[in-house]
Amino acid sequence: MASEQIDRDVCKLVHRLAHTLDVHVRRVADEMGLTPSQVVALRELSEPITARELAARMACEASNATFVLDRLEERGLLNRHPHPDDRRAKQIVLTAEGTRRRAEAVRLLGERSPVGALRADQQEALRELLSALDGQLG
Repeated sequence: MASEQIDRDVCKLVHRLAHTLDVHVRRVADEMGLTPSQVVALRELSEPITARELAARMACEASNATFVLDRLEERGLLNRHPHPDDRRAKQIVLTAEGTRRRAEAVRLLGERSPVGALRADQQEALRELLSALDGQLG
């Protein structure tokens, strides 16, 4: 019975955290005049990567990541260059404006972050626990 209660409590808390994080990303997106997916993509573009790698980081289909990248490219925030090791792939590289907007996104996401309410050691413990669970999911 205790295990059942723990499972319910964990599910409820993870759901509430996911919702709170979603609301936070949406607020940042509104403030920046971007979509939430564009803000998440900018956050994940810390170095040149492929659309497939970005999709994995964003936990979405490659076609969704491509759609987001198309919109960011239209805004002049990134360019696609031939991949140095894979002629079938393109590398996503932020422009100077994209780098500036990424820094803004990272700053705003860090401010008022729900996870930011935790001490650094608590944040690390949460990351470790969620990573361990993620490893079990498949």
